[in-house]
Amino acid sequence: MEIVDLRSDTVTQPTTEMREAMAKAEVGDDVFGEDPTVNELERISAEKMGKEAGLFVASGTMGNLCAVLAHCNRGDEVIMGNLAHTFLFEGGGVAALGGVQPRTLQNQPDATIKLEEIRDAIRPNDVHHPISRLIILENTHNRCGGIPLSPDYVQSVGNLAQEKGLALHVDGARIFNASVALGVDPIALVKPADSVTFCLSKALCAPVGSVLCGSKEFIYKARRIRKQVGGGMRQAGVLAAAGTIALEKMVDRLSEDHARARELAKGLVGISWLRIENESPPTNMVFASLEADFPISASAVASKLLDHQVKVGVVGARRFRMVTHYWITDEGITRVINAFKQIL
Repeated sequence: MEIVDLRSDTVTQPTTEMREAMAKAEVGDDVFGEDPTVNELERISAEKMGKEAGLFVASGTMGNLCAVLAHCNRGDEVIMGNLAHTFLFEGGGVAALGGVQPRTLQNQPDATIKLEEIRDAIRPNDVHHPISRLIILENTHNRCGGIPLSPDYVQSVGNLAQEKGLALHVDGARIFNASVALGVDPIALVKPADSVTFCLSKALCAPVGSVLCGSKEFIYKARRIRKQVGGGMRQAGVLAAAGTIALEKMVDRLSEDHARARELAKGLVGISWLRIENESPPTNMVFASLEADFPISASAVASKLLDHQVKVGVVGARRFRMVTHYWITDEGITRVINAFKQIL
């Protein structure tokens, strides 16, 4: 029996078409700008984001780090949500490697940050304060349940950033999930942003990589920073080839993942001791929590689920995250629901 792995969409493996493209990829030295397959991926990526240029990076974390370091100087401050991936799950890189101070504000249940709180957080021009240089939004928002941010909200933050002379970066690791869920072109979700990253190796199934997009001037600076942090890959076309297939073939089918997430949430509703946080999840994430008086922890339940060949993410003492993706079938969803019913 195959394992149904819902821990994350990062567990996706490349499709047969991707593996064939990787084997046949034309390559060169990307640090010299001579890998044609990387260059093509960067061109397509920038076009899809409505930006001038793109930069292929090893991971979303590297892309976000390069973005922050390209936008900010040492001692500057970046404003982001308290549940932002860059704040919680990127090793403190912006502070450790860039000397950039995070200023975190409360993420609302809909993943937004209140505009008035962003405005109030922007520092006055005073020698006692760090310089507010950058705002980061995350779309979709991981720890807020995979909720997509609307174009209107992103535009409103972009307007504020422009008014106050700050840059706006969108951590769009799952920007295509947001695009599909909202039924809008991804360009509409990042139009006011000075830069955006998106991930190829999550629900789009490529084995490695993300792309950072922005102006030509910004990407020129980010390329130097990528080299500084050890991200200058050489014959990277073997990876970029899979990324191109991901963009061409895997975006439109994301609605299938969203539908399966809704089926999973629907099937888990009503199971004793289990509370579903959003019974109709907007994208591919289902969050669930054990009732406070249930006698064992989420980790212990996850261990029992392994006996049923089911893997789920444990993101708190009593909280689960389950992420649907290309390799999750309808039969797999049924198995997960039945496993929970048997255990709880």
